[in-house]
Amino acid sequence: MKQVIFTADDFGLCSEVNEAVEEGHTRGVLSAASLMVAAPAAQDAVARAKRLPRLKVGLHLTLVDGRPLLPPAEIPALAENSGAFSTDLVSAGIKWFFAPAARRDLRKEIRAQFEAFRATGLKLDHVNAHNHMHLHPTVLGMILDLAKEFGVPAIRLPSEPPQPGLAPWLWLMRKRIRTAGLRINDRLVGYHLTGHLTEDRVLSALDKLQDGVSEFYFHPAIRSTPALDAAAPGYNRVGELKALTSRPVAGRLVALGLNTMGFSDL
Repeated sequence: MKQVIFTADDFGLCSEVNEAVEEGHTRGVLSAASLMVAAPAAQDAVARAKRLPRLKVGLHLTLVDGRPLLPPAEIPALAENSGAFSTDLVSAGIKWFFAPAARRDLRKEIRAQFEAFRATGLKLDHVNAHNHMHLHPTVLGMILDLAKEFGVPAIRLPSEPPQPGLAPWLWLMRKRIRTAGLRINDRLVGYHLTGHLTEDRVLSALDKLQDGVSEFYFHPAIRSTPALDAAAPGYNRVGELKALTSRPVAGRLVALGLNTMGFSDL
């Protein structure tokens, strides 16, 4: 049995992303979006989501390469002098693992982002993290600790072979999530093509689709801006939106007997 989820990440980052999410859902095959609750356009994203009752919305935890929800003074071990999170993923991960103060601040920030999502009134469809930082065992453990309290139904597994260096972590991650009784996708389509999941590549992936749950993840925008280009150089955000609203993609899904869905539809 084959099931597909088409998700847009970075919902709330800016109006160009939010508009693309709405267009991809209303005029295309986008079925889910991952909300950055501390991002500049988060309120606009929530308002759009409430107008789109069929759009499944999850929490896109942002712990690196962005700004925290809590005041930087409350989480000094996470926030840098600029008040933002680190953009060095490796050093951040090492600090979270070894520094007790960083772990305390990390737990506070993760809880705050969960509480902010709950305050939106939106139903939580899934949880993942910006730059897949929920691969980090400390972050994943904190999410699982909060799962029951905040009604977490599913967590993204960022697995798209070949990933030899990540294989042990992915095995452990899959085991921990399933032991916690949460839903999970079998694979993530686009991990190796982040920001470049264009129409031809989506069609090719659909033709090679395996049994199980495949999540396709996108970073669409209605137009490129200097801020978006600086945040993710080289991303073809407009091309990804075209894939989501593509007639050939919609037609291929119909031919395969597939409807895009959210994790809560599994």
